Amino acid sequence: MSKLSDISDRYRIAPGSRVRLTRWDPGDKWVTDGDKAQGVHRREQLAERLDELQDLLYAQKKHRILLILQGMDTSGKDSTIRRVFHTIDPLGVRVANFRAPSTEEQARDYLWRVHRKVPANGEIVIFNRSHYEDVLVPRARGHQSRREQQRRLGHIADFERMLSDEGTTIIKCYLHISIEEQRQRLQDRLDDPTKHWKFDYSDIREREYWDAYIKAYQDAMTVTSLPHAPWYVIPANHKWVRDLIVTTILVDTLTRLRMHYPPAPEGLDQVKLD
Repeated sequence: MSKLSDISDRYRIAPGSRVRLTRWDPGDKWVTDGDKAQGVHRREQLAERLDELQDLLYAQKKHRILLILQGMDTSGKDSTIRRVFHTIDPLGVRVANFRAPSTEEQARDYLWRVHRKVPANGEIVIFNRSHYEDVLVPRARGHQSRREQQRRLGHIADFERMLSDEGTTIIKCYLHISIEEQRQRLQDRLDDPTKHWKFDYSDIREREYWDAYIKAYQDAMTVTSLPHAPWYVIPANHKWVRDLIVTTILVDTLTRLRMHYPPAPEGLDQVKLD
């Protein structure tokens, strides 16, 4: 099994590099040489360590963690959250979902609703979709010019720089699946009555824009994968690989913060209870 830092480095988009998603294999199983049992076991081990690190984070209340999950429909944003954080004390962890903006949100700048959801000291906040939707969807649908997209990406880069300068550690994960894997997952939803609630006809319509979304993602990640807010391309055709890599990146990132429990109040070691 490779070191945590090796795995993080392998899937991180280097700042300044031009992103071409065709260079990334969505079916990649390098992380454990294709051994699923080993991968699942390793994720469970790392999950225990993640729980310890989250406890430190919450106790110290010095750092803030923002995990952004983006990806095509069926790439597994919801299930990633369930599996990666299933051992974590929910205290200090929060999920924010970003759907179509409400009337109140549309009356303000597009980052207003996002800024309200960012983590406080000691928190991990997971964005299930994010502020990137405001450049990806309109660009893919042809409602936003490339010039307007670049302008908004500049805003986003500045916004994330401000969050970083104020103490937020940002991790951005693109869950990378193939169009063939998406077709199979959508078909699985149709074939299983217990999954019908997940199906939406818009998922089929969105497949028509696949290539446009890929281009929009590539442009967005090229501009905004920066040292303080890196993007990671997570191979997601195999769910166990996806979950292991995201967990590894979180544990690696939190370990690098070198956190410790706050000192006990003076004299606490002398307190004796009757």
